[in-house]
Amino acid sequence: MAAAALKLSPCSDLQPQYQRFRTELKPTKVQSFNSSRNPLLPLRKLHRHGFKCCLPSSSSSTNCIAPTHYFSFLDEPLRGSRVLTNEELEKFKTLESFVYLQQLESGSLWVRVMRTEEMDLTVGLLALSFAESVFMSLQYEALLRFFVKQYLMERRASMPHAVTLVGFYREDGGKRGEQLAGTVEVCFDKRGANASPPTPTAPKNSPYICNMTVTKELRRRGIGWHLLKASEELISRMTSSKEVYLHCRMIDEAPFNMYIKAGYNVVQTDSIFILLTLQRRKHLMCKKLPVSTSFSESDMLESVLLLVRKLHFSTHPKRHALGLLHLHRKSVAVL
Repeated sequence: MAAAALKLSPCSDLQPQYQRFRTELKPTKVQSFNSSRNPLLPLRKLHRHGFKCCLPSSSSSTNCIAPTHYFSFLDEPLRGSRVLTNEELEKFKTLESFVYLQQLESGSLWVRVMRTEEMDLTVGLLALSFAESVFMSLQYEALLRFFVKQYLMERRASMPHAVTLVGFYREDGGKRGEQLAGTVEVCFDKRGANASPPTPTAPKNSPYICNMTVTKELRRRGIGWHLLKASEELISRMTSSKEVYLHCRMIDEAPFNMYIKAGYNVVQTDSIFILLTLQRRKHLMCKKLPVSTSFSESDMLESVLLLVRKLHFSTHPKRHALGLLHLHRKSVAVL
């Protein structure tokens, strides 16, 4: 999705960082992966909690599902170490429980955070999309996969400040099980921002969506749209910032129209001189996410119990009446 000088699919683009692969496709320039750049907290115990699905507002389905098994990203093999703050631990919980579900015309789609065992599958999808966009010879596929995997491992080390999402699709009544439908990368803040951002440069401390691609045989089914919506849903849960940025190449009419339909507006466009660097001109686009006004059932129950306690210990008639009025307003607001 986010812009690149490379076209991946009618609904996605690959981030310009992968352009460095063009100049690095020489064995002499291959650098070994530095595990110290992948710090994760050496914790194995995290509060076990249920999954909460993030469903589109148009869905009439329930917003809770029971997980088949619990998965913690903190249980992964260590790649270095650093101490996580309480805020980061809470963000890890959010990432672990995040699931976006959507019923499509011919099947179902669910989007969640990529797991370690799914990295090679995701690498293959991104590598094929990149090669397709630049008409790269298949003889470089193995080396390209190496660079893409190195990049994904480096980005994964920045969790929970950035994350790679994967979407799985299952066709209704199909004998084939779920298959990888697409992937997208989401950066939440400055600590998750890429060191070499594409131009025009987006604010580093603002959420940023990039590297979205859809499996070739599953395109034109609305999967790209829902990868975008899943990213926005996760951003709204992970950060208080409501401005989301992404890039779109000027030549990519279909993705551009999709972003416009989704509420994104062009805020800046590459200078024509960017062509001298052998890159495509890109739009920097921005969307202001709506402020959530939803009031969850748990929040309502907590508020009601708190008010009941206050009313129970209040003997003053005036205070009692005011408390009842406040409770009534809360209930009306929820309804």
